[in-house]
Amino acid sequence: MDHANWTSVSEFVLLGLSERRDLKPLIFAGLLTTYLVNLAGNSLLLGAVWADPQLRSPMYFLLSQLAVLDMSLASITLPQALVHALTQHRAIPFASCMAQLFLFMAVGNMGGYLLAAMAYDRYVAICNPLRYAAVVTRPLCLKMAAASCAVVIPHSLLHTIMATQLRYCSHYLQHFFCDLPPLLHLSCTRPFSNELAAFTEGVLVVLAPFIFILASYACIGVTVGRLRSAHGLRKALSTCSSHLTVVTLFYGSVAWIYFRPASSYVQERDQQVAIVYTAVAPALNPLIYSLRNKDVAAALRRVRRKVLARGT
Repeated sequence: MDHANWTSVSEFVLLGLSERRDLKPLIFAGLLTTYLVNLAGNSLLLGAVWADPQLRSPMYFLLSQLAVLDMSLASITLPQALVHALTQHRAIPFASCMAQLFLFMAVGNMGGYLLAAMAYDRYVAICNPLRYAAVVTRPLCLKMAAASCAVVIPHSLLHTIMATQLRYCSHYLQHFFCDLPPLLHLSCTRPFSNELAAFTEGVLVVLAPFIFILASYACIGVTVGRLRSAHGLRKALSTCSSHLTVVTLFYGSVAWIYFRPASSYVQERDQQVAIVYTAVAPALNPLIYSLRNKDVAAALRRVRRKVLARGT
């Protein structure tokens, strides 16, 4: 494209989920409800893990970190989307857009590595239960979190810097937050370098924890297949079902959005999947763990009884 058609972008205008004014109150109500459910559910889960002595194991420490990440992921995108749903001013400065992109990628990728750490926790608990207390410790969990940060922060910074170097033909962004696919779609020329980085370094960073999760569950499957006790089989499956559900929601939406060329970007379809990834899944995660994990459900009941007892 001719350089004369390039636009010097100082801000982006986020067009949101719909241009129809009659739908904006409904969109606002839906996003607000989802956000409040996210904050309430994850706060309750976080409080239960930290308040109940029976949930002091590394598994629940990792679960509490997942709750923090879920609240953070929604807080990076949804408050801005709520404001834009009710106002005509939907501009976001270029620097703020890039900062949001960086934070969103960093927190989102941290979620994948945290799910991998939780898979390792389940692997040791099922495949080597006698050594679980000695192998999976709080210091190990902190080391895994630090190693994850050392990977995802440079990854997010790389893609953010590359996004700042693009030449944009328009400042109207067909999305409700600054995400990489819609930004690449605005590039005046095909963002070959960005796509190359996404399909090489990006695939390694994003899919590495997923491959680790698959390997962990392959080993778990072999161990479970050898169990002759029906009770042991049910217990093993119950400890993994919640985690597997969360992994499916997380990686299903991530693969749909990010591992396709920018030319295949479709506004309505990708926004719907982005809503699942940024709003719905983080709100569902505490419900999945509280409903499918008896220990968490019992801890929530104990916390509720304590709160009610103090209030009377």
